[in-house]
Amino acid sequence: EVQVVESGGDSVQAGGSLRLSCAVSGYTDSSYCMGWFRQAPGKEREWVALLGGGGTRYYADSVKGRFIISRDNTWSTLYLQMNSLKPEDTAVYYCTARVGFCSTTPTANKYWGQGTQVTVSS
Repeated sequence: EVQVVESGGDSVQAGGSLRLSCAVSGYTDSSYCMGWFRQAPGKEREWVALLGGGGTRYYADSVKGRFIISRDNTWSTLYLQMNSLKPEDTAVYYCTARVGFCSTTPTANKYWGQGTQVTVSS
């Protein structure tokens, strides 16, 4: 069973940067797509960035050019580098994993962490 645990959330001012980490346990390999979703208060959960097993990266328009998704070579840690943060980036950020192609639909992603809070103040 795959387990994912996020860390790195914090409170920062607008324009600042944060790097989120996701520790992955259980077996994962290039057959998995891993990614980040977020949920702001009163809003639906939305996808942020996805990393396919072949290395293809996908970014939501709202974060494109500011966020970078990456992983280590052993598939044990997934990262989300967040730059030029905006107050609208405030949310709980979740790490996800699923077997097969990447999906931006939350319910299509089987494995979820508990989330880490990111708060961006203006």
